[in-house]
Amino acid sequence: MTHRLGLIVIAVALSAGPTLIGARQPAYDLLIRGGRIVDGTGNPWFEGDVGIRGDRIAAVGRLTGATTTREIDARGLVVAPGFIDLHTHSDTPLLNDGNAESKVRQGVTLDVLGESTSVAPRDGLPAAKGTWTNFTGYWQALGQKGISMNVISEVSFQQTRLVVVGYAPGPATAAQLERAKQLTSRSMQEGAWGLVTRFESGGPEYPDEVLALAKVAASHGGIYVSHIGSEGMQQDKELDFALRVAEEAKIPVHIFHLKIRGKSNWGTIGKYLAKIEGARARGLDVTANQYPYTAMQHGWSAFFPVWARAGGPEAFASMLKDSATRQKIKQDHDFQTWVHEHGSWEGIVLGRARQPQNKKYEGMRLSQIAKLRGDTDPAETCLTLMAEEGGTIAGIFHTMSEADVRMVMKQPWVAIASDGSALNLDEEGVPHPRSFATYPRVLGHYVRDERVLTLEDAVRKMTTLPAQILGLRDRGQVREGFAADIVIFDPAAVGETNSFEKPKSYPAGIPYTIVNGVVVIDGGRHTGARPGRPLFGRGYVHQ
Repeated sequence: MTHRLGLIVIAVALSAGPTLIGARQPAYDLLIRGGRIVDGTGNPWFEGDVGIRGDRIAAVGRLTGATTTREIDARGLVVAPGFIDLHTHSDTPLLNDGNAESKVRQGVTLDVLGESTSVAPRDGLPAAKGTWTNFTGYWQALGQKGISMNVISEVSFQQTRLVVVGYAPGPATAAQLERAKQLTSRSMQEGAWGLVTRFESGGPEYPDEVLALAKVAASHGGIYVSHIGSEGMQQDKELDFALRVAEEAKIPVHIFHLKIRGKSNWGTIGKYLAKIEGARARGLDVTANQYPYTAMQHGWSAFFPVWARAGGPEAFASMLKDSATRQKIKQDHDFQTWVHEHGSWEGIVLGRARQPQNKKYEGMRLSQIAKLRGDTDPAETCLTLMAEEGGTIAGIFHTMSEADVRMVMKQPWVAIASDGSALNLDEEGVPHPRSFATYPRVLGHYVRDERVLTLEDAVRKMTTLPAQILGLRDRGQVREGFAADIVIFDPAAVGETNSFEKPKSYPAGIPYTIVNGVVVIDGGRHTGARPGRPLFGRGYVHQ
């Protein structure tokens, strides 16, 4: 009898074995307790827990009694999806420093690359950084380095045209266009998410070529993304072309940093918003993004006439040493117009100089520099500095109105994006503060202090809306089964700590950033973890 009872006990124990063993194992690798969950959809926040297993969100709700390897107490804090930055220039900076400090400390868990043109393709051209000649090579370079956040890239029209046509003006031949289409198709198969274009003023010189490549991107399930560069006198023309691409290529269109610049243009942004609303009403999938500042950043060369800079920076710098050419530039209508659009001499800032004698001017406006140098004409100061700096100067331009920024921000189809880079505090020069503070500035200044947006809508513009624009199916929400990209912040403390004068400082109030289930920012400290990875578009074919 005793023998039989022993067998029964053993049998019961064995039958219950998996349950008993399972009970001793933590249910989650990471458990976020008691936070205010803003799930990214725009719905009101709710209090709950988030259980993470591996690189996925395993459960969301009141997970009473759950066991875990690591627990984060989020009481009084907001738990949101990691922010998706739709417009960045992090391609080369990530190879220099994969920690991506200025981004992950803002809660950014995914950067979208491509406009800078340094990713791929590069067939026949020397690599700008490393040895890659295509997307696959770039992904491998990132993998060897390791990165703290995820990345996506589009393929650049300008880069592709440079490969097949070079710098020579004029339309591509039939053979060259065919080669460009092949390169675009190959890039989409290597993981690109769409075609990106960059126009400085007046729209594309070769619209038929852009349309042809946009159709290739569309055939692979991609999107069309455009930097419509004038944002002033030529805004109508450039926006009309973007809508034409949406219609003729039958492709979703996304517009980089929608804004209006130049004081005489302030207050006209409404007509461009109405044009996009009209396009959406007739069935075109058109969206935009915005950074929350009244100043922009790019090279000073952008406000010089095209004829002067067509030969490249070195030739441009050489031309600027000729007094007759300098006079011709100053009298050029485009130069005068574009200087005004960039904020005039009081609004144009020298962001970064390469020559030692000009380093003292970094962060100063041209009007200030002219006064220090004893120049009566700031235009002469500008031309002299450009000649000394080899035809290239990085600049910041105070040229937009706060009222226009707020109007754009309120549009439901406008996402938040930085147009910045993944930097650290060692960055040279005086960069735009957006690289360090775009997302905390929105959450602190525009949500908490100014109430331009609700917290839930702001988070939606940073998460679900960008995911929708890209076609991402498993990111942008705090939801079971989604990737465990999460930011935890204090709604009472989150905000920028930098300024245009002193842009290099990390934000306040964001103690945790989690990428693919790994804690990268832990109690405000970068852990050194690099769990990021490239995410591939719909046309991806395993290489």
